[in-house]
Amino acid sequence: MPRITLVALVLGSLLVAAGCGGSSSNESSAEDWASGLCSALTTWTSSVKSAANSLKGNASEDGLKSATGDIKSASDTLVGDLKDLGKPDTKAGQDAKDAVDQLSSEVEDDVQEMQSTVDNVSGAQGVLAAASSVSATLSKMGNQINSAASKLDSADPSGELKQAFRDSPACKSLTSPSS
Repeated sequence: MPRITLVALVLGSLLVAAGCGGSSSNESSAEDWASGLCSALTTWTSSVKSAANSLKGNASEDGLKSATGDIKSASDTLVGDLKDLGKPDTKAGQDAKDAVDQLSSEVEDDVQEMQSTVDNVSGAQGVLAAASSVSATLSKMGNQINSAASKLDSADPSGELKQAFRDSPACKSLTSPSS
């Protein structure tokens, strides 16, 4: 938990410093913003899948703690990347930023919940219960990402972000039906 607080303080300081250069330094073009969001989510998804796969056939206390540590690290990176996005330079840019900020907060809360569960694990039954809890939390995170996507869609009546997501190569893997 102290590391998350430290990361938040460092990122906050960087954002404040970046904001001193001018009023638009915290805004990105819709295309850059969409690309940054998709890249962050793609990297996080890949890391979380890898961590979850490492548990298959390895449901030990050490394996669970290692996988959860990897998920925490990936999630910390995701939160930092999302906070670094700022807001897109669109009519509904603030609404999009608010949706992503809410997702960041939810991910931070979920990681703390997961970490707390795993830190208190003991014995084979405890490992199974904690693994089930971690799985449920990851499922909840997926739902939160889908909810954020819906909010982004609703916050984009002019379709600026929707077009940016379609045009961004970084978003192809997230929007293709095979994913």
